[in-house]
Amino acid sequence: MEPSTKKLRFSLPYPLLAFPWYRSPGKNGSHFNPSSDLFSPKERLDVIVSTTCWFTMIALLIAMACVFGLVPVLKLYGVPYAVFVMWLDLVTYLHHHGHQDLPWYRGEEWSYLRGGLTTVDRDYGWINNIHHDIGTHVIHHLFPQIPHYHLVEATKAARPVLGRYYREPEKSGPLPLHLFHVLLRSLRVDHFVSDVGDVVFYQTDPSLNGDNWTKNGKHK
Repeated sequence: MEPSTKKLRFSLPYPLLAFPWYRSPGKNGSHFNPSSDLFSPKERLDVIVSTTCWFTMIALLIAMACVFGLVPVLKLYGVPYAVFVMWLDLVTYLHHHGHQDLPWYRGEEWSYLRGGLTTVDRDYGWINNIHHDIGTHVIHHLFPQIPHYHLVEATKAARPVLGRYYREPEKSGPLPLHLFHVLLRSLRVDHFVSDVGDVVFYQTDPSLNGDNWTKNGKHK
């Protein structure tokens, strides 16, 4: 990964705005080009449809801006879209990062159960009730067929069975401000996993001014 890209990837606010533009490290190409190396030949028609819809929406927004003005379009579409992107990025990131005992499994060490247990639950306070209780993320990964309105009770039932494999989330106040500390700390130290080994932990890239880690990936 290029140094500038690396720096942006772990520097706020870019990680919260990167969803429409990001690529996985080591990948090249465009999400909008059906001939891109990112896609297999059988996916090209899907990319064409997706790109057509994307540009149609852009054209519609431009037309609306011409009719109603740029400011109303930014208020009614631009700001809500930016908030949605930031929230989507934040929630996805926090359920898969930010806990120093979260391993990555590969090869024969990986299983569906182990993969699900490497996610963490988060408490979003009052937002839980309008967020389909996605804070109960572990049980959602283990049993994705459970509807959102049963996730809380399913988590309560599974917690005794999971025992030490379940990581109890920190309780939220009226606003989930505690999660910003988790986010900032994770962006500072959770930079990469080793290419060697079937059970690996996040490590810190010293060039990004993170904390030092021991050889097994745990904090000093």
